[in-house]
Amino acid sequence: MSKRSIIEKIIRLTAIKASYPLNYMIPVYHSVSDGGIPHIKHVINYKSRKQFERDIDYMAKNFQFADWDFFKKNIEKPASKPLALMTFDDGFYEFKDIILPILERKGIYAINFINPAFIGNKDLMFRCKISLLIEKCSTLSSVPSPLLKFLGLKNDSGKELIEKLKSINYNNQNILTEIAKILAIDFSDYLKNNKVYLNNEDLIQIKNKGYGIAAHSWDHPYYHELPMDKQLKNTNLSLDYMKENNFLDDTFAFPFTDFGVKNDFFVKLFNENNDLKYTFGSAGVKLDSFSKNLQRVPMENGLSAEEELKFQNSYFMLKKFINKNTIIRE
Repeated sequence: MSKRSIIEKIIRLTAIKASYPLNYMIPVYHSVSDGGIPHIKHVINYKSRKQFERDIDYMAKNFQFADWDFFKKNIEKPASKPLALMTFDDGFYEFKDIILPILERKGIYAINFINPAFIGNKDLMFRCKISLLIEKCSTLSSVPSPLLKFLGLKNDSGKELIEKLKSINYNNQNILTEIAKILAIDFSDYLKNNKVYLNNEDLIQIKNKGYGIAAHSWDHPYYHELPMDKQLKNTNLSLDYMKENNFLDDTFAFPFTDFGVKNDFFVKLFNENNDLKYTFGSAGVKLDSFSKNLQRVPMENGLSAEEELKFQNSYFMLKKFINKNTIIRE
């Protein structure tokens, strides 16, 4: 049983019911599609158009969607409905063709947090490479023996292989190139023939429509795996890109998670970037000991927005009883 399943069981047993506890709610998505997207389908549980629209309709009834300017100016003010700031991560191409038309029709603003290293299909984020490798393996009747040997696997269990591939991280991602060679996959060729990321022209068009483009690190590392100097360098490179291209340079969203990021990082980051207003993690409905770092609610856990937010509300109250609903930065 997963940790989340255990928590859900405890919540049911304790019959916790709670209204939304904060003045704001920041949902985060990556993509929306009715079809299979090989480069993310095995690592992101993205939603269909119908599911996404159902999420939006639920949130619109219970929250006040706001644009970035209104949100950052009014986040601490009490209101009849909590503010909601719609966010997307990674700059995937579906934002332009699928998501943007839905947002425009619904009258909802959003920020897309992007990684400059990948814009225009210059490269593929390592987790996307993992998804492509898993996709290829799913078409094979058995795992090639060279791959078993390379990964140190004792048998050709598909489950063990997937677990091994998903365990590859930012710091050892170079081995993905070797695995791709064994499986006859060319990542560069895939990028040439598929619209994976938005390009600069797309970003400008999205900005001109009134939507936000902002920093999500340079190339999407796990921050807890980096020393602080590299955390700051990766962050500042992405913020510099925003300034150079006249995108939003007063906000930043951590890739993956802000787990393990120290208080000193935030102090130095905000001291080095005077225009920075807020940074975002993705730990759900939680408070943060660094008040300018706000937590977003991941919406791709296999639940509807209504189910996810009810879980988050109850979990917040459960942790409040034991004084654990605030992330403490060392």
